[in-house]
Amino acid sequence: MLSRTIMIFPKFNNEYIIDSIRKKYDPLYNLVKPHITLVFPFQDKISNIELEKKLEECLMKTNSFRLLLQGISKQEDVYGNYLFLNVKVGSKEIIDIHKNLYMDIWEQENNQPYIPHMTVGKLVSKDEMMKAYIDIKDLDVCFETVVDKISIEEIGKNNESFVIIEKYLK
Repeated sequence: MLSRTIMIFPKFNNEYIIDSIRKKYDPLYNLVKPHITLVFPFQDKISNIELEKKLEECLMKTNSFRLLLQGISKQEDVYGNYLFLNVKVGSKEIIDIHKNLYMDIWEQENNQPYIPHMTVGKLVSKDEMMKAYIDIKDLDVCFETVVDKISIEEIGKNNESFVIIEKYLK
């Protein structure tokens, strides 16, 4: 069964800064472009054609929106030790899309609290996360763009990303 996910792949003029942080702290740096996850990796029998149709229906009333990322935060949870680039503008739109996708495609709500962010680091230990956080916490750069498409990716057996569907927003 295919493992897929639904994401935003924003483009920024100063994306090289994100790349330099991810290269240092994110093990997925070479496998997937900087992204904001809308639907976490899932395995489902729904075909890509059906999934594309559902995505299109879900996004029918969604317009392009402004996205601004700024500030670094850290999170330790059951999945690991993370460094996040925070969403300052566009959170409401991202949360709405996230909720709609879960309710429309799987007819259920995601029970996990969802905070829009871009992962820029995943560290093996809390100590490593704290060292990395101290290294980049004072980064005071804005990353700004307009989100105009949503992508579905297939996750390869080595965690590599293959974009299989892109839907443009109004």
